[in-house]
Amino acid sequence: MSDFRYSQNEAHPNKTNTLMTGIIVLLICLVTIQIWLLYSALNNALEENFGIALATFFGSLVLALVSFWLLRYLPEPRIIKSRK
Repeated sequence: MSDFRYSQNEAHPNKTNTLMTGIIVLLICLVTIQIWLLYSALNNALEENFGIALATFFGSLVLALVSFWLLRYLPEPRIIKSRK
């Protein structure tokens, strides 16, 4: 287990929830911008502005890679054992 995951498991649940909420909000913003860039790339490609279409496509690709990188910082879900 990495040092980051270990420190997350030892952290107070409120700190873990705050971290998770912040990362999810950031991911939602990144995906929204990525969808907008893909829509812009499609419109520019249909209008035959391929220079702008390629730039927006690669910008969207960079945002996708950043989003995938951020996913590793989401906390692991905690399993609550039920009492019998």
